[in-house]
Amino acid sequence: MKTLFIGGVKSGKSRLAEVYILEKAGTDRPYYLATTEFFDEEIQDRVRVHKQRRKDYFITLEEPIKLLDVLEKYQGPVLIECVSMWLNNLLYHQIPETEILQELEAVLQLPGNMVLVHNEVGLGVIADNPLARQFVDLSGKAAQLMGQYCDEVFFCSAGLKLRLK
Repeated sequence: MKTLFIGGVKSGKSRLAEVYILEKAGTDRPYYLATTEFFDEEIQDRVRVHKQRRKDYFITLEEPIKLLDVLEKYQGPVLIECVSMWLNNLLYHQIPETEILQELEAVLQLPGNMVLVHNEVGLGVIADNPLARQFVDLSGKAAQLMGQYCDEVFFCSAGLKLRLK
């Protein structure tokens, strides 16, 4: 089963996704696939908060680029936190959009339970620079792909989730 939690920054999507997968996993300890690359101190602070919250409830894996390679090696429920940062990393490393979307589709076709966290970035104004517009467009395409493959989709806002699918 595949589940997507999508929402804005600080919408509560990560916490809601963590609670969700822990409930679904039962006695199994799920994997937590962290995708963030450490570019600055503020990102490191955000990661610290996530680590403190998840304690030892998860088996943590870290991979900022090659999700498919990592996910093919591990069996069991997995929380991918987050797809948006993964997309950011791949754009930073100048990976072509077609390759990014192909890898995401391959990830979504893997067997097993998977919970994905993704930022909704398409509700704001059109960005004033090409890279930001490229990210928003890619993020929207990725969200549509995940929405297509996921069995459940939850939109998150104000710490609440609304089931879309």
